[in-house]
Amino acid sequence: MKSIDRARARRGEAILRLVVLFSVLGYLLLPMLAMFEFSTRGVGGQRTLAAWAEIGTNPDLLGAIILQLELSALTVLLALALLVPTMILVRLKRPRLNRVLEFICLLPLTVPAIVLVVGLGPVYGLVGRFISESPLTLTFIYVILVLPYNYRAIASGLDTLDLVTLSEAARVFGSSWSGVIWRIVVPNIRGALLAAALISVALVLGEFTISSLLSFETLQVIINEIGKRNASVAVSVSLAALCFAFMLLFILSFAGQRPEVREIAEKEE
Repeated sequence: MKSIDRARARRGEAILRLVVLFSVLGYLLLPMLAMFEFSTRGVGGQRTLAAWAEIGTNPDLLGAIILQLELSALTVLLALALLVPTMILVRLKRPRLNRVLEFICLLPLTVPAIVLVVGLGPVYGLVGRFISESPLTLTFIYVILVLPYNYRAIASGLDTLDLVTLSEAARVFGSSWSGVIWRIVVPNIRGALLAAALISVALVLGEFTISSLLSFETLQVIINEIGKRNASVAVSVSLAALCFAFMLLFILSFAGQRPEVREIAEKEE
């Protein structure tokens, strides 16, 4: 009887998992299928890929895509370079400041984007006048935007480690503090760092308000302008950006696994 009850319980869990899985897939895929259907509508009910072909031929759109990828890469690198050593050293040397650091990092969540632009607008005016008018300067404000999400992702990774024991062991064997951070701690929180990077890329790819108010022609600004003339092209670019984010998530889900986890998964298969 117990074995029958266990089998029924497992079957019920499997059915529940399938229901949840297909519900999530339907919630995500149905709008994307609708976007694809709209972007391929042609004259007279015919299907055409002209809107998708224009993605590779529109110079403004191509330039905006390249710019957005550059901003994503710079934002990820700068945010991680600032947060990772700071969070590790605070936890090791000044644990009492951990709450203060958390408050500072989560503070941007309480500040609306429009307020952030109003506050930083004069600063960007000076930056454009004396340093550079390049849209890449948006990296600094994007780092502020992704700060709360990156902090939580990295903190979740650090919470799984005994930092004090790892650092003391590394120091006993002659490692410097930089070695402790980049050779000992960072490899052990690789999954958390990849999650933080993915969140940063997703936020930068979808950001519109700040770049629009600061008069920078980023991808979302160009999509908005194109949508006023040709909605099919704007929808196709938006769908392509969503597919890119999902593909990146899929790749990072495998890249974040440790080698031993992959070996166990392969043996089970």
